[in-house]
Amino acid sequence: MCPASAASRSVAVVDVPEIRFAEARGARLAYQTWGDGSEPVLGVPPLAQNIEHAWELPMLRSMFEQLGSFSRYAHFDKRGTGSSDRHVEVPGLDERVEDLRAVMDAVGFTSAHLFGVSDGGSMAIMFAATYPERVRSLVLHGTGPSLTPADVTPEELEARRGLAAMLADLWGTPDSLVTSVFAPSMADDADYQRWHQHYERMSADRAALRDLLELGLDVDVRDVLPTLDVPTLVMHNTGDPLIDVSLGRELAASIPGATLIEHDINDHFNYLHPDAWMADMERFVTGRVSERRVEPAPTSARIHTLGRFAVEVDGEEVAPSEWGSRKARLLCMRLVAARGWPVTREALFDMLWPDESDMRRLGARLSVQLSAVRRVLGGGVIADRRTVGLDLHHVSVDVEDLLTADDPDAVVDAYAGEFLPAEHDEPWAAGLRDEARLRFVTAAPEAIARAIEADDPDRAIGVARRVVDADPYDGSAHEQLIATLESLGMDGEARRAHAAYAAAMAELDIEVEPYTGA
Repeated sequence: MCPASAASRSVAVVDVPEIRFAEARGARLAYQTWGDGSEPVLGVPPLAQNIEHAWELPMLRSMFEQLGSFSRYAHFDKRGTGSSDRHVEVPGLDERVEDLRAVMDAVGFTSAHLFGVSDGGSMAIMFAATYPERVRSLVLHGTGPSLTPADVTPEELEARRGLAAMLADLWGTPDSLVTSVFAPSMADDADYQRWHQHYERMSADRAALRDLLELGLDVDVRDVLPTLDVPTLVMHNTGDPLIDVSLGRELAASIPGATLIEHDINDHFNYLHPDAWMADMERFVTGRVSERRVEPAPTSARIHTLGRFAVEVDGEEVAPSEWGSRKARLLCMRLVAARGWPVTREALFDMLWPDESDMRRLGARLSVQLSAVRRVLGGGVIADRRTVGLDLHHVSVDVEDLLTADDPDAVVDAYAGEFLPAEHDEPWAAGLRDEARLRFVTAAPEAIARAIEADDPDRAIGVARRVVDADPYDGSAHEQLIATLESLGMDGEARRAHAAYAAAMAELDIEVEPYTGA
């Protein structure tokens, strides 16, 4: 099909939906909503756009109006682009997932169909893997699991980086390569080229565009595709000059139950030929998908690390199989150990994949594991391009309750065992393990004294024995247990406790005075 004629592309600026802003972490994100349909659809943006100025091009306006005819449609500008805050760092994939959630919340979509276009597809895919309860379906157009084939050679990748650098350098200038690379059918249309060069300048500056392209080349969501459990429609142009159709086919083959529809078109921009795919999307969104049951999102998550590692969501413990991998559990433990402070991505690479050095692939793998952690916790992760941290306002953690408690009894009750037991004996856990144990041991004498005063010998003895169990070679802990038993008139128990004390010290070649009684 041919795009509209030049005469029909005069500028139109009336009836543009109002720009509103979603508050995300560290930035405002511009969004618009419109449409008369009952199905909520959220457009996940491609490389860079400007949702306000896009309506000036009749071809884009027509596509928007068609989308609004069967849906309640919303779209937004990425952080650092368009009408969103521009003087911020262009986000990596992890931040984009959380930005997408912020927009959904602001729009009022509890769940929605996600329409991921071009490199917005990876963002939609990762969101569906992270928050499946909020995704009614995925509609993916002109995208793939990565912008490069799985078997791309270093030379091919370097050539792609060279093209990306050239696109960025010429972005928004009269020599811009965007039309020739993304929309060859419009390459001879001077009016369209002039409009698009202006649109490029409204969408992103050169530095942001360079970052977006570089980050796009490093994204790879292949590992999460088999885990997706949402209805998915993949549409791809067979002659797409930017993202080869083989990547669309790989995408559809890797997502369980996905439907693939190909169109015999040689452009990348989907708005040039909406009549080719709009009916397929409408049928998919308003047909069988609309009846899909949407599970409620988790409302609370609690992480247990004292004596064991476990996560409870809405009061139910998460089975190990729900994490998807041991690495996701280990990643969660590492973030807990940091107590909300950011951990560098490089440190996480070293922990999870100590024998690998391909930073491009490691970045993609870490995004997959972070997606699993977010899915289990219902969020709870704060990430940027350099660091990752746990959001302690979103999740509760037992060791935090211990370390922040003021009352000795509360400290004692919170200490259910050592922080991340011996099977998780990583160096990064040692400091917090010692801190938690010291907090318990320090609070125990007052808790024991209170129990004796309250005539509660069972608690007094129980706390004293727990102090010994916390460190069997702590002489003062043994002496405290013996003294507690003696104060309660339990001489036989005190004698046996002394024998255990002497045996433990003998292992350290330390001689203990014989037991003489109270």
